[in-house]
Amino acid sequence: MTGPYELATRDARTLQERTRVEAHDAAIVLGSGWTPVADALGNTASQVPFTDLDGFPPPTVVGHAGSVRSVAVGDRRVLVFAGRVHLYEGHDPSTVVHAVRTAVFAGCSVVILTNAAGSLRTDFGVGQPVVIADQINLTGRNPLAGPPPPEPHRGRFVDVSDAYSARLRAVARDVDAGILEGVYAGLLGPSYETPAEIRMLRTIGADLVGMSTVLETIAAVHLGAEVLGITLVTNLAAGLQGRPLAHDEVVEAGRANMDRVTALLAGVVGRL
Repeated sequence: MTGPYELATRDARTLQERTRVEAHDAAIVLGSGWTPVADALGNTASQVPFTDLDGFPPPTVVGHAGSVRSVAVGDRRVLVFAGRVHLYEGHDPSTVVHAVRTAVFAGCSVVILTNAAGSLRTDFGVGQPVVIADQINLTGRNPLAGPPPPEPHRGRFVDVSDAYSARLRAVARDVDAGILEGVYAGLLGPSYETPAEIRMLRTIGADLVGMSTVLETIAAVHLGAEVLGITLVTNLAAGLQGRPLAHDEVVEAGRANMDRVTALLAGVVGRL
């Protein structure tokens, strides 16, 4: 049986062959509603469907396209994953973080993780991009659990006290002076949180809540990549906006605010 690290290595080699790029500089994983960024970010030199790679199941969530693009952003070459895999789809953590591991093995030293999230703060309004300063993993899962990583990869006990790179966060603030920072809580989903759960999350220090990113961050840090997390606030959390939450709102809020987040991503990549 092929292990998750070997599978990611194989897919990285396939991407190198299909894109004709020996080593990409950075990877961007696009969250719900972020797919238009792939079109606006730069010139797509090549595109590989997830179905042409061994470790990527087809996405089942609206707003996730299911392909990897090699995009030229200035003089940087970026792997853009238009779609991601979630725990709530029934996948193992190693499948959820497969894109990140593949990207690092394809040469990416920087991983930019984007997502759509609910805001737990009234000053984080809908349409506001927020840089993730820290995270709370409440999924009950970890991509480093199970058999130890094979050689030559480092062991499973990884320091994540600076999981979100202070350097990259400073770059993001330099690109967009009005951007805010917050703590992201990652939950299993797919149901949205109850008002009682939102009160709990606020009590333990979360500013944002979503259903992705936290496992990918752990996997990227484990492999030595710098991580930047960017959330687009697409709704106020349960009990704060006065009406039921809907995934269609998440996707639409992403589409409506793509200009700012595209400029932010292009500016960050240009300063790497």
